[in-house]
Amino acid sequence: MGRAFEYRKATKLKRWGHMAKTFTRLGKQIAIAVKAGGPEPENNPTLRSVIATCKRENMPKDNIERAIKNAMGKDQSDYKGMTYEGYGPHGVAVFVDTLTDNPTRTVADVRSVFNKFGGNLGTMGSLAFLFDHKCVFTFKKKEDLDMEELILDLIDYNVEDEYDEDEEEGTITIYGDPKSYAAIQKHLEECGFEDVGGDFTYIPNDLKEVTPEQRETLDKMVERLEEFDDVQTVYTNMQPEGEE
Repeated sequence: MGRAFEYRKATKLKRWGHMAKTFTRLGKQIAIAVKAGGPEPENNPTLRSVIATCKRENMPKDNIERAIKNAMGKDQSDYKGMTYEGYGPHGVAVFVDTLTDNPTRTVADVRSVFNKFGGNLGTMGSLAFLFDHKCVFTFKKKEDLDMEELILDLIDYNVEDEYDEDEEEGTITIYGDPKSYAAIQKHLEECGFEDVGGDFTYIPNDLKEVTPEQRETLDKMVERLEEFDDVQTVYTNMQPEGEE
């Protein structure tokens, strides 16, 4: 398993530890997909992808249908994706991905947490050099799948040679250029893969070692940020626990 897999595995358990938070996060993604491409999954590739992710995270069908219906309502606010970045305590880089209908409120909430923990909120793009932005696709593995051939077919979309296989779930996860998201999804669906769920992620390219005490402080900061409904995901370049 590669660097991306190990980082995602270490952070996902914390990030999506609470089911209600996960469903809120996915519900906002559904709202954006419906607003952009309509409520019919067969005619909306982005919505299909989000629904596949919902299924993988055990989001009930009723919740999915309700989120689609709510997104069609006239009173449904439009969400905007905003990313905030800066340094937390002990020099650890922190990326905060949000979906918000009120950026003024969201940046104030995020800044308050950075300030509380002695961090500094920077300007957009100031920490981009510390993370690799990737699109991520997870799909059901087919029998007799030749991964080398699949990766070769996707090489034009800058899909990485390194991929992850979850034998327990029977899934494959690949990583590619975010700009090629739609093309990668289309290719996977045309190849007949089922439940193709897509997402975007930031993978740190320079992990920072921390002491147990420093990790405890940083974990508290991340948890505080994740309490805000607008916050989708928090990324850091802190070394995953157990790899020190």
